[in-house]
Amino acid sequence: MSEMALPTTDKRTKLRIANREFRQELGMLMPALVLLAIFLVVPFLLSFWFSLTNERLVPRPVPASFIGLQNFQRVLSDPSFWNSLWNVIRFTLMVLPIQCGFALLTAVLINQKLPFRNLFRSLLFLPAISSMVIVCVIWSTLYQFPTGPLNSLLQGLTFGLAGPVDWLGDSAWSMPALVLLSAWQAYGFQMIVYLAGLQNISPELYDAAKIDGANAWQRFWHITMPGLKQTHVFVILITTIQAFKLFTQVNILTQGGPDGRTDTVVHYMIHSGFVEQKVGYASAVSIILFVIVLAVSLVQRRLMRDAS
Repeated sequence: MSEMALPTTDKRTKLRIANREFRQELGMLMPALVLLAIFLVVPFLLSFWFSLTNERLVPRPVPASFIGLQNFQRVLSDPSFWNSLWNVIRFTLMVLPIQCGFALLTAVLINQKLPFRNLFRSLLFLPAISSMVIVCVIWSTLYQFPTGPLNSLLQGLTFGLAGPVDWLGDSAWSMPALVLLSAWQAYGFQMIVYLAGLQNISPELYDAAKIDGANAWQRFWHITMPGLKQTHVFVILITTIQAFKLFTQVNILTQGGPDGRTDTVVHYMIHSGFVEQKVGYASAVSIILFVIVLAVSLVQRRLMRDAS
C-alpha cells in the first residue's frame, strides 16, 4: 500500500508546485495586464461605443444618443477623409524604401569590424531617441524659405541655376520633405533590428562564400538578404504601422497644407475630435483606421511569407 501511495503523493506535490508557480507568474503579469486593459482595451471599447453615438467633446444639455452607423457613413462619404488616406498611403510608399533601405545599409556597415563601431552605433541611433518635436524644429530651420541651409546648399551646388524651394509650402515638395525628415528620425530602430538579424547569420557562410570566390555583392545578395527574410517582414510591418500614424510632423510643420496635400488620417481625426469637438465622428475615424492598418499588416505578412 505504501508503494502505491508514493506515486499519488508525488503527483499531488507536483500539482501543488505547478499551481503555486502559476499563481506567482499570474501575480507578476497582473500589473501589466491591468495597465494594458486600462490604457488599450477599455479605450478601444469606449471608442467603438462612442462611434455609434453623436457624443461631443463638451457635454451638451441634451445627452448623446445612439445613431448606429451614421458616423461611419459620413466618414466614408467625406472627400477630406479619402484625401487624408491617400496622403498616408503616398507617405508610406515613399518612406518604406528610404527608411528601411537606409537602416539596412547602416546596419551592414556598423556590423563590420570597424574601430569605434560602438560609438558609431550610438551616434546613428541618436535620432531615434530624440523627441519628434525637437527634430521638427531643427528640420524647419533646414527647410526655411528662401534662405535656409538646404536652399543655400541647393543654390551653391547648381551655381544659382536652381532657385530656392519652399519645401513645406510647395504642394510638390511638402510630402517628400516630411518623408525625408521622418525617415531620418526613425531609421535607428529598424537599424538595430537589422543589426540583430545580421548577428544571427553564421560567419561560416561568409567564409565559405569567400573561399568559393564570391565578391561582396554576391555575399550580400545570396547570404545576407535570405538570412534577413523574417527580419524584413518585421521591419516592414512596424514601419508601415508607424507611417499610418503620421501626425506630429504634420501638426507642427504643415497643419495638413498646402491645399491638404499633407493632411493625414490621424490629423483629420484629431481635428474632428478636438477642434470640431465631434468625438463620436472622430471615434468612427479611429475604428476605420484600425481596420485599415490591421488589413494592410495582414496582407503584407501573408505576401512576404509566401515570397519567402
